[in-house]
Amino acid sequence: TFLKPKLTNATVQDLWAVDVKGGAPYVLVDADSLSSEGKELSEAEKARRERMRVSARGVVAYDWDPSSKTLLVPLDGDIYLVDRATKKISRATETPGDEVDAKLNPKGGQVAYVRDQTLYVRDLATGSERAITPKGEGVISYGVAEFIAQEELNRYTGYWWSPDGTKIVYAKVDESPVDIVERFEISGTGTRTVDQRYPKAGRPNAIVTLFVHDLKTGTDVPLDLGANSDIYLARVNWSPDGQSVFVQRLSRDQKTLDLLQYPLTGGAPRTVLTETSDTWVELNNDLRFLKDGRFLWASERDGNNHLYLYDKDGKLIRQVTQGDFPVAKVAAVDEAKGEVWFESSYKTVVEMGLYKTSYLKPSEPVAVTKAGGWWSTDVSPNARAFIGTYADPQTPAQTGLYDATGKRVRWIEENALDAKHPYFAYKDTYSAPEFGTLKAVDGEDLHWLMLKPRGFDPAKKYPVIVSIYGGPARQDVRRGWVSPANRLFQEAGYIVFTLDNRGTPNRSVKFQRAIYKQFGGPDIDDQIMGAKWLQSLPYVDPAKIGIMGWSQGGFVTLMALTAKDTPFVAGAAGAPPTEWGLYDTAYTERYMSTPQANAENYAKYDVVNRLDNLKPGSLLLMHGMADDNVILQNTTRVVDALQKKSIPFELMLFPGDRHGIRSNEKNLFRYRFYLDFFDRKLKK
Repeated sequence: TFLKPKLTNATVQDLWAVDVKGGAPYVLVDADSLSSEGKELSEAEKARRERMRVSARGVVAYDWDPSSKTLLVPLDGDIYLVDRATKKISRATETPGDEVDAKLNPKGGQVAYVRDQTLYVRDLATGSERAITPKGEGVISYGVAEFIAQEELNRYTGYWWSPDGTKIVYAKVDESPVDIVERFEISGTGTRTVDQRYPKAGRPNAIVTLFVHDLKTGTDVPLDLGANSDIYLARVNWSPDGQSVFVQRLSRDQKTLDLLQYPLTGGAPRTVLTETSDTWVELNNDLRFLKDGRFLWASERDGNNHLYLYDKDGKLIRQVTQGDFPVAKVAAVDEAKGEVWFESSYKTVVEMGLYKTSYLKPSEPVAVTKAGGWWSTDVSPNARAFIGTYADPQTPAQTGLYDATGKRVRWIEENALDAKHPYFAYKDTYSAPEFGTLKAVDGEDLHWLMLKPRGFDPAKKYPVIVSIYGGPARQDVRRGWVSPANRLFQEAGYIVFTLDNRGTPNRSVKFQRAIYKQFGGPDIDDQIMGAKWLQSLPYVDPAKIGIMGWSQGGFVTLMALTAKDTPFVAGAAGAPPTEWGLYDTAYTERYMSTPQANAENYAKYDVVNRLDNLKPGSLLLMHGMADDNVILQNTTRVVDALQKKSIPFELMLFPGDRHGIRSNEKNLFRYRFYLDFFDRKLKK
């Protein structure tokens, strides 16, 4: 089963299915048959989708029951069930409120969900519903992940079923310590004032506590997270036998991560292991338990993210993977063969593949997927098969079902670049990206890619747009399908250049930690160096280099434009963090410590303090007017400072949009505006 946008409306998704043994894919749930375009989601659901970067409507999630006979489909705040055999759809809930984060009991027969800040369980046979937590209201919520967990810790749930379906661990979130930030949501039809609980760097976080609820007895047992409540609840896992709860507790400074084991009877936990760092400990989802109690664990302790095998008491047995490459994620564990499957850029940073290796004895990783591009995979729990999506610069994303040897069993979405494909007419007219490396000042390799304009003439000189993100959340230089947005600039006659600076992911600890306490230092130095290298190329116009990015890329753009003697003559900065004290605790403090402990560098890398270096008329600022992540104040403070300094600039605001610009119409406008701006700045 898989989600797929409608051909008639790419913003609405349907649920599709395909038989492994053959036959064409078919629609299992047509969102239009159940959904109403006018349905107004609750603020909780809107916020959750924003945190998860879900921009589509219709079916955005689903869950198989353990027997594989029934599918749970949350849709627009209600819950539906699909019978696999008959395809019949039945409605499980119909309430005024939105049911959020629905999950089936692992043993079937029940579904849990959060509504109005309260966790409920519904019996699917009788339809009876009961709250298993106290009523949430005001600053108190049950069964949800707080803002910081969703936005920065990649934890989107606040409750966890036990394997036998008799118990649920749930979180209680108390937001009373968190500052209220008054912000405006300005749309095309009016303005709404929102008092948002937003934990700015250096300020208090929500307080999170844990309980185990027994569905048979109705009793709750608290899990002691320690005397210090100023911590992050990072991960929660049940042991396979359901007799223990494992909690990953992250210190506020993110330099210490404890794996704690709790008996179901409550009481003090046992510390199974502890990870420490002099910068930050990177979180992952790679804790995997084996049937005999041993477990696999991921750690960056040797300078790269690698896998380790522990016994049930937390004693290290052996390091499973090692070498000058990081493990991206554990994909599956095959206990019958004693193998762990994982995704990694094992051969080269710009490619991603699926590999397997023994966790019982030293062995080299064996490639399961072919080389040459970028894979993302979903491996069956027993590693008998996997769904793989592959792309490279000449191949748009193709998804198929593969057996354990990597042989394709069938296509799910072939996406062949044939005469029926919308890009077929252009397949021979655009040059493939060129890849290369530059050396940072500390000797680290910086990977880059370059697109040259159609009909490129090496005797001519071309303007350049540097398209950048540049932060710890995303690697941009990879052998994948080229973004149509970058092709747009290539079509318009620009060289498009991207450089992954120090601090970007999928690299060594040394490479990623170079930015610690100096966001706006080594990362910007690398971009400046890249632009100066571009100036040395015979086919580049050295006086016509621009830069653009959104979010972290907006910050990089602003910092690069305001560097002394910058080689950049124009930049478009979208939704940029401009002063790290305005951004949230977990992200900012992970990389910059607190404003109190690192005051000098918070000021040094405040964009406003660098505006005297900005060339008049070189900046385009963009921001959503309802942004609840990088709040609009980040841009208005720059606007205010530029006006006071009488430095000309351009501004484009998007009414009603949050951190991302969602609609096709507005994005069409946005990219037309980019082209207009850069054409005026780089072609005249």
